[in-house]
Amino acid sequence: MDLQVYNTLILSDLHLGAETSHAREATRVLKQNRFQRLILLGDIFADLNFARLTKEHWKFLGYIRKLSNPKRKIEIVWVEGNHDHGLTNIMSHLVGVRVYQDYAWQYHGLRHIAIHGHQFDGFQVNNLRLSKLGTSLYLKLQKIDFKSKPIVRLIDRVNTRWLRMSSKVSAGALHYARQHDANRIFCGHTHQAIHVEQDRIHYYNAGGWVDSRLTYLTVDEQGVQIHEYHERADDRDSGQERGEADSSIADFADESGLLEDVEYESVGS
Repeated sequence: MDLQVYNTLILSDLHLGAETSHAREATRVLKQNRFQRLILLGDIFADLNFARLTKEHWKFLGYIRKLSNPKRKIEIVWVEGNHDHGLTNIMSHLVGVRVYQDYAWQYHGLRHIAIHGHQFDGFQVNNLRLSKLGTSLYLKLQKIDFKSKPIVRLIDRVNTRWLRMSSKVSAGALHYARQHDANRIFCGHTHQAIHVEQDRIHYYNAGGWVDSRLTYLTVDEQGVQIHEYHERADDRDSGQERGEADSSIADFADESGLLEDVEYESVGS
């Protein structure tokens, strides 16, 4: 049976380079769905240190590179997040994807805007240095935390509720949408997948991929849906363990199709 083809799939806050990043699961979502447009809605990286990237992180980037091949006729959009700052030129060359500060498109007579959301976070905007220091400490703490990362997950939840403040981001996003005549606006940043409607303007947050709840958004003729990823029995790969870092560049090349001439069909065929 043919899979449904979404107009747009939106994935945010993967934080590649972080111990808690669920890159393998995110790659599965991309492989298990069909879409005409993919929006990576910011904070795809945890920081600028590529040495932190594991085998699965490189595989995710390799698959993005594969999707960006013009033969596939899939539009790939990377919206810059606060953690991605400084990676614009690198990403354009590494995975063949253009990077935007915000991105707008029309679908079914409605104007849509995708913007990461840190722009509406007063703490992030006004305390840039402190935020960067917090990120550095957070990544170092992951190295000494227990296997299930209970400490860093707790910090992430507290950070979301008290510093990022999801309600402030949603309020700022709705105001931004109103100023730019948008019917729907999509953000990340808070790691909390939610939907808020105000004056017939819809705000959606794509959630994140560093906690126990892994979420993404889809846009199609039926509207916008928030999906939660759950591992299936056939998803489990007993031959690999999370955190493997050997042959990372080779895995990137292999996943991106650089090592072989792969024949495939476009989404529209």
